This record gives sequence, structure tokens and C-alpha cells, in this order.
Amino acid sequence: MNSKRFAIIGNSGSGKSTLAKWMAEQYNLEAIDLDEVYWLPDQPGVARPGEDSEAMLRERLQHLSGWIIEGCYETLIDSVADLEPTLIWLEPGEEACRRHCQERPWEPHKYPSKQAQDANLPMLLDWVSDYYRRDGAMSFKAHEAFFQGWSGAKKQLTDV
Repeated sequence: MNSKRFAIIGNSGSGKSTLAKWMAEQYNLEAIDLDEVYWLPDQPGVARPGEDSEAMLRERLQHLSGWIIEGCYETLIDSVADLEPTLIWLEPGEEACRRHCQERPWEPHKYPSKQAQDANLPMLLDWVSDYYRRDGAMSFKAHEAFFQGWSGAKKQLTDV
């Protein structure tokens, strides 16, 4: 196993999962979707308490020398900044993110059926567009400030 560590952040539909999967295959790393850490299983829309999510993430990473974490949760990524991952911010723009969401295949780890995923699509597309207008966590403004303040290695990708 190698010692590569990466944290990928971005809007829904920006390509985080796709890039993480590709990198995991290329570099023989474990990719962790931060949705699995942030949300309570079997309780749609209910987040774990922040300290529980952070502890769970550290537990999953502690025995790995190389890994990729990906999600829109800058607080979770910041909680493992001391492990010195390279931060990658994916920002292909609103239209690309919306298109990726509309084209994404069924995600069985998130939805019980393709129909359930499709039923959630209008809300997801609103969330994607609102990313550029809202304030607070999981917004363009928050991700931009997080990226600018990151003291370690970092890369912004706009053409994904």
C-alpha cells in the first residue's frame, strides 16, 4: 500500500465519486464516500452528530496508509487535515453538475431503487443550483474559503 492521501470536495454532481473511484483503481487506494459517514443509516435526511461522524471517519482511516475521501462536507475533511491529505476541489460549474446528476446511474448504496433516486432528482437539482447562491456549509462560498485557507497541498479542477 502506498502513502497517498486525498480529500475531494465539491458540489453534488461535480464528479467527486467518479474521480475517487478512478483514483482508487489507479493507485490501489480505498475510497470513502463521506455521505456514509455523515448520515445515519436507515434514517434518510438525519445526520450523525458531528463528533460521531469525525470519530467514525478517523476509525475508518486509522489503519490505511493511503486513501481517498470525497464529499461536500468541509468540516469532516478539516477534521482529518492533520493527516495531510492533498485537497482537490472539483468545480466544473452549475450546468455540468446538473447534467451529471441527471445522467448518474442508480446508486444502490444511497437509494433502495432507481425510481426512488429519480424521485429525488428535482430536489437534488435545486440543491446543486442553490450551491452557488446559498451561504453556510456545503456552499460554493464555504468550499472556496475552505480551499483558499487550506495550508497543505491542493488542486482545483474545473474541467472534469
